[in-house]
Amino acid sequence: MSVIEEERVRGGVFKDINAEDEDGQPTVIESLCMNCYENGSTRLLLTKIPFFKEIIISSFTCPHCNWANTETQSAGRIQEQGVLYTLQVKTKEDMNREVVKSDSASTRIPELDFEIPAFTQKGSLSTIEGLLDRAVAGLEQDQPTRKATDPAVAEKIEEFIQRLKKLKDDFQEEFTLIIDDPSGNSFIENPFAPQKDKSLSVTHYKRTPQHNAALGIEVEEEQDDEKPGNDLDTMRNEVLVFNTNCPECNAPANTNMKLVQIPHFKEVIIMATNCDSCGHRTNEVKSGGTTEDQGTRITLHLTDPSDMSRDLLRSETCSVLIPELEFEMGMAALGGKFTTLEGLLKDIKELVVSKNPFMCGDSFTADRAEKLELFGQKLDKIMAGEMDVHIILDDPTGNSYLQNVYAPDPDPEMKIERYTRTFEQNEDLGLNDMKTEGYAET
Repeated sequence: MSVIEEERVRGGVFKDINAEDEDGQPTVIESLCMNCYENGSTRLLLTKIPFFKEIIISSFTCPHCNWANTETQSAGRIQEQGVLYTLQVKTKEDMNREVVKSDSASTRIPELDFEIPAFTQKGSLSTIEGLLDRAVAGLEQDQPTRKATDPAVAEKIEEFIQRLKKLKDDFQEEFTLIIDDPSGNSFIENPFAPQKDKSLSVTHYKRTPQHNAALGIEVEEEQDDEKPGNDLDTMRNEVLVFNTNCPECNAPANTNMKLVQIPHFKEVIIMATNCDSCGHRTNEVKSGGTTEDQGTRITLHLTDPSDMSRDLLRSETCSVLIPELEFEMGMAALGGKFTTLEGLLKDIKELVVSKNPFMCGDSFTADRAEKLELFGQKLDKIMAGEMDVHIILDDPTGNSYLQNVYAPDPDPEMKIERYTRTFEQNEDLGLNDMKTEGYAET
């Protein structure tokens, strides 16, 4: 039997307390003061926060030097998911909200560009005002040394300390408090519970391997034959490489393939081939999903040169139109591409002007060359933001995409239309003869 178990039997150190015992008293243990190295006392209390969980509160006081310290620890296990609290502090009353901050939680106030990284403070049970007090105390601790060694840095920190004090004492401006805890054991009080708090947002998320490593969690890897969707997960997390031949010189080359999730769209497969022999490079995009029930027509009004940096996915079935130039490029030209709007216009210019077979040989005429040269100059003006034009992506399969820089809000300069494919479009896509019924096993 261990010493702790012996003391538990004799009732000397630990008492049988639980979170539901309203008459429970804290356990008092004599402890060494780390400030003056005399003996003080630590009080331990197991309690339960309403609408949260059980925690252990420890409070140390030293009668010799009057040093005091409080900490909290979760009485339960690390949660299955991390938690992110975002609170809009709008009133003076919000400063009194109770906050449980574990040692693995990071704290941020974006308006002040202020952050307390994880594992730099012990866990605490306090209020928002108490969090700010603790931050001020931590910054003031080494100020005398800074003023002697680096007055410039000390002056900047002093200005920041005054901003924190003003935020806490005067409360003349609203601010945002963000607590991000991968262990899931932090908490911000909702005074309206069980009703929803409009100022408080709570988001649970899956921990990354880096989070698990920081928390000291060892995650056992599942066997390949027991892990569902293992091949698909491998494609999502790794770049697959397989041997091919260069389409230009037929020399052995490598093709890289990666499954990528495009935000607010779907998964696509990006394939890139580099040839070390002749330097030829190609990249191609395939839709990672099925053909949509409806086609998609995306119309973008170019109003700013920054539009050229928008991400663009053009499937091999998508046609490109520029009405102001009376230009249309049909499906299958250039193949599937994942690029930017500027990259698409450069590819169009190269295809129409530089690699046009009618620019050489018997088909060459000065008049045709002049028209193509003028077309190339207009494309250059579009890329420089000097022409007011519209770019239209028309994809009957619905597998093309143009980045919405205002997402998740609507883009005022972009229009997305869904339409029903015609019989001719289904014929071109081979959908009319595709039968998926009547194949049940007999």
